[in-house]
Amino acid sequence: MTDLSPVDVAGILGSGLLSFPVTHFDDRQEFDEAGYRDHIAWLSEHRPAGLFAAGGTGEFFSLTPGEVERVVSVAVGAAPDGLPIIAPSGGGTATALELVRAAERAGAHGILLFPPYLTEAGQDGLAEHVRTICAATDLGVIIYNRANAIYAADTVARLAEDCPNLIGFKDGAGNIEQLTRIYSRLGDRLLYVGGLPTAELYALPYLSLGLTTYSSAIFNFVPRFALSFYAAVRGGDHDRVFAALNDFVIPYSDLRNEGVGYAVSIIKAGMKIIGRSAGPVRPPLTDLDQDQLRRLAELINKVN
Repeated sequence: MTDLSPVDVAGILGSGLLSFPVTHFDDRQEFDEAGYRDHIAWLSEHRPAGLFAAGGTGEFFSLTPGEVERVVSVAVGAAPDGLPIIAPSGGGTATALELVRAAERAGAHGILLFPPYLTEAGQDGLAEHVRTICAATDLGVIIYNRANAIYAADTVARLAEDCPNLIGFKDGAGNIEQLTRIYSRLGDRLLYVGGLPTAELYALPYLSLGLTTYSSAIFNFVPRFALSFYAAVRGGDHDRVFAALNDFVIPYSDLRNEGVGYAVSIIKAGMKIIGRSAGPVRPPLTDLDQDQLRRLAELINKVN
């Protein structure tokens, strides 16, 4: 059982930059526990505000439920005291409940609730899904707004009232009107996390909408640059932000856009380039080709 309350976790996560570690695989596509443990320890040295283990960047969609629990457990064991480890939950409600129980067994400090698998649902159904998850745990829950789980402002307000342990709203949709309506309605009741791919690209406009932090995938391989960029955003140093966007973030995003699913693949490519390989991505994702690796290396050398 974690010694951090949901309010504690929300406060810590909102105090700095968030990292979403990749999940290490060996050449047989098996979980590389030793490599992952070393990576969690290395990331922790750079003092992120929280680690979201086995999340989207951690290939949650390719892991078995048993692997998710194992990955989260290793992250909890390798991270220093006081650094929240957030576990994923997702799929249908029954599967999501199993993953919540697995997160508790693994010692996680909170839950990131991914959209239900495959099917679409109305607002009442989404709300009931979230209420069921929140009622099943004492851990703080962050809902992930993307794909087939787009939460209207009224729905989020009702959930915030009904579920004391609903602590956060992660956005992966980028709808300005929706975010404005939610933040205007709820203010500081929730933690707001930017979650669009390569979140640095949206960090400045996100900040004006109440999203004080975001999920930095590039933190996996250029942590010092990611932290410097975040400091510039929070400090209002727009010249430094736009210089960093032009030097690295925008050309990096262009390279990421060359392949479907590259949002994860390019992170593992970056780790290979800096000499901290996390192994290949699992199918259906594919790795970058040699020319793409060369161009990514040129970008990394500009900021490392």
